[in-house]
Amino acid sequence: MKNIENYSRRNFLRNMGLASGALVIGTTFVSCETQASVPAGPSFEPNLFVELKPDGTLVLLCSRSEMGQGIRSSITAIIADEMEADISKVEIKQAIGDERLGNQNTDGSRSIRNFYDTMRMLGATTKAVLIQAAANTWAVNPSECRAENHKVVHPMSGQELGFGELVETARELQVPATADLKDKKDFKFIGKKLKNKDLGAFLNGSATFGIDIRLPGMVYAAIARCPVAFGTLKSFDDTEARKMYGVLDVFEIPPIDRAFGCLGGVVVLATNTWSAFQAKDALKIEWEYGENRDYDTDSFISDLKSRLDSDEALLVNEEGDVDAYFKKANKIVEATYSIPHLAHAPMEVPNATALVKADSCEIYAPVQNPQSVQEELEALLGFSKENIVVNVSFLGGGFGRKSKCDFVVEAAWISRKIDKPVQVVWSREDDLRHAYYHANSTSYLKASLNDKGQAEAWLHSSAAPSIASTFNKGADQSASWEMGQGMTSIHYDVKAKRFVNPSAKAHVRIGWLRSVYSIVHSHSVNVFVDELARAAERDILDFRLEMIGPDRFYPEIPAGEEAGKHAFHTARLKYVLQEAAKSINYGADLDEGEGIGLAEHYSFRSYVASAVKVKMVDGKVKVKEIHTVIDCGQVVNMDAVLNQIEGSAIFGMSIALHSKITAKDGRIEQSNFHDYVLTRIDELPEIKVTVVDSEAAPAGVGEPGVPPIAPAIINAIADATGVYHRDLPLADHGLV
Repeated sequence: MKNIENYSRRNFLRNMGLASGALVIGTTFVSCETQASVPAGPSFEPNLFVELKPDGTLVLLCSRSEMGQGIRSSITAIIADEMEADISKVEIKQAIGDERLGNQNTDGSRSIRNFYDTMRMLGATTKAVLIQAAANTWAVNPSECRAENHKVVHPMSGQELGFGELVETARELQVPATADLKDKKDFKFIGKKLKNKDLGAFLNGSATFGIDIRLPGMVYAAIARCPVAFGTLKSFDDTEARKMYGVLDVFEIPPIDRAFGCLGGVVVLATNTWSAFQAKDALKIEWEYGENRDYDTDSFISDLKSRLDSDEALLVNEEGDVDAYFKKANKIVEATYSIPHLAHAPMEVPNATALVKADSCEIYAPVQNPQSVQEELEALLGFSKENIVVNVSFLGGGFGRKSKCDFVVEAAWISRKIDKPVQVVWSREDDLRHAYYHANSTSYLKASLNDKGQAEAWLHSSAAPSIASTFNKGADQSASWEMGQGMTSIHYDVKAKRFVNPSAKAHVRIGWLRSVYSIVHSHSVNVFVDELARAAERDILDFRLEMIGPDRFYPEIPAGEEAGKHAFHTARLKYVLQEAAKSINYGADLDEGEGIGLAEHYSFRSYVASAVKVKMVDGKVKVKEIHTVIDCGQVVNMDAVLNQIEGSAIFGMSIALHSKITAKDGRIEQSNFHDYVLTRIDELPEIKVTVVDSEAAPAGVGEPGVPPIAPAIINAIADATGVYHRDLPLADHGLV
């Protein structure tokens, strides 16, 4: 998985922005998911750095994007803990996009789970080099020395040297092949609540976000795009726009037909963003709306529902004789569910600043994946990725939107055309009407109950436009990994299962959004299990635990095969469910109009359960309490975990109560936060988060807290009223 070397003398350090007089330890990282080989010898290139300067400053290179999740602070904690460094002497340097840094795409809740072991070893080996350097200086055995609080000490003689004082000697040493890692009980930072390293900059306004970038001679651009996805420009009249103050030019930008290319439209250049926005609105444009001109989301969902149980649906997988169990069932339960399109709606809208020259390009942008930016611009501009510098700013929220770099492609195309630096800024209306949307979806579930009230057969049909359509416009079946997020991967102990997938054509751009298709499948599965329990006249908690079944790895691990550090185990899922129920005092007497709902889900290698209490007043729902329990393995930054799960609760509430993107005549109907509604502060309930103290490997945190929230709310309403609202959002049912 890793090689670790002393790179203090390597020439490329200058290109990476690291000091030539410092001790620099680098390591390569290859994700276990890629199974790629680790390069060795002269070809080795590191992707995680520790740079120790002679003044004792410790600089850590962060190859992941910071969007409020605290990854820069977490990386600091891991390396500093193993080094015995003073965390107050650590500085974070944000990496530019560079393929030598490994996969820089900050999504999938994998920054810690994929990098934890490597970062620990990086810190431990750096400490070992410093101890060896001190031992050489004192002519003693390294075993007699130890590191503590940013220095190496020799207890027998009382000598000590600060880390910075050891740089010159350490620069010439070989990194040991192995190093001892600390015992968990000795952690100083890992697993603790940590102050965000960037908090001061966020609070005093000195943090640089993409929209803060200013370059000499820079102009500003706004773009009018076709209101129907993939429509094209017929003609435009810019007479009134050109009369407006600050307007410099108006011209067409063509669509660029790549996954993260741009939609095309009409560009307005101006001396400031406001003028560009106003002039854009003054344009008179005729569009060719294309094949999506009739897209109507209500009709689309109705059509999907009609085909969920049809013979044309693709059989994905079947285990056992489902039909036989249905024939002999004591009771059959079936239900259909739906979720509308959703938008990421980060508080910071898409924006990018580009400076394109004859054979090079420099980008400043809030992106989650700087390497995909390089790939897109390599195709656009025609010169190599090495000449495309992507500077990653802080992100004012991401949720997966800023993994798609269409807004950067726009900026680069315009800069090349005008031979000047340009900043492209989307308005909120642009953001909501031209997004990569979360798929609108439907699910049909059917199950058999025997005379003991036990589920025996399970059928799940799920239809939704696939993210694969972003990369292949003809793709109209769900990808296996999409169905694997809570559909085909269900953990229930039933005797027969069948999974089917009707086709679903995409009429807008489809992209991943926080927790992706786990939203879809957790919603339908968790509500359906609740409905099953009531149909069986069983206690809902007991029924859920029985459905999960006996303690086991799932799917079963073949004999002799290593389970792996992230193998799914049912005991961990049952534990978080039981703890969530205990936290909310499940089973206690409730006041009139109150109800409690449960939901559990496994995603991104983490186990999460949520228990929600609601109160119905005059037919409206008030979410009173959300209790979430997460087992995410070894916690690195407890404060970050708590923040992420609290944020997930609010994000999930928005999905349940309000959020909805609709299309009529091909046009997105929502435009801003007045009609694409998110959870407001006066709606917030008491939120309690419990983090399981686990010895398991670190898992995901940013996304797995979202999927159980909406179904737990729906189940709580059903507990209070006896009615299951299967189609989201609840605002459509007059409940908010």
